[in-house]
Amino acid sequence: MRVFSGIAATAILIAACGGPAAVSTPTPTASPTPTPIPTVANTFKADLKASNENPPITDAESTCSGTATVTFTSTTAKFDVSITGCPATTAINIGHIHEGAAGVNGGVKIDSTLKAGDITLTGGSVTFSRTNSAADPALITAIMANPAGYYVNFHSTAHGGGVIRGQLSKA
Repeated sequence: MRVFSGIAATAILIAACGGPAAVSTPTPTASPTPTPIPTVANTFKADLKASNENPPITDAESTCSGTATVTFTSTTAKFDVSITGCPATTAINIGHIHEGAAGVNGGVKIDSTLKAGDITLTGGSVTFSRTNSAADPALITAIMANPAGYYVNFHSTAHGGGVIRGQLSKA
């Protein structure tokens, strides 16, 4: 028994004083993940009213109103639109972003891609989304720099020049 105790004590002493060195395992280095390419994304809104049109709408379609949210990336314009309060006979045919201050008519700059017959109003209302994937990046930059210089409007059959309109503002 004493022999066994002596051997055990010697083994403990050798281990404590530096037996074979432990081999360290290198920690794996994480490979860097590529940084995603940032895209410009900005959201703007427009309160659409028939009274904002130039000239203001005064017939039965003067009750039409709505909201448009336009979200830009570097080359796209996504339109999220809600139109309400229109007469049952109203047909919304097209919509765009135009350049022009409040009360000033201007040329089309970005088409919503909405075409005649694409949507149907139910009870004078409709909600829809459209994306223009081919918008000019320089124009998007200009709109984001001066949203008040641009407006959104939607055109009806009765009002080919526009039935509801609203200036863009930062959402």
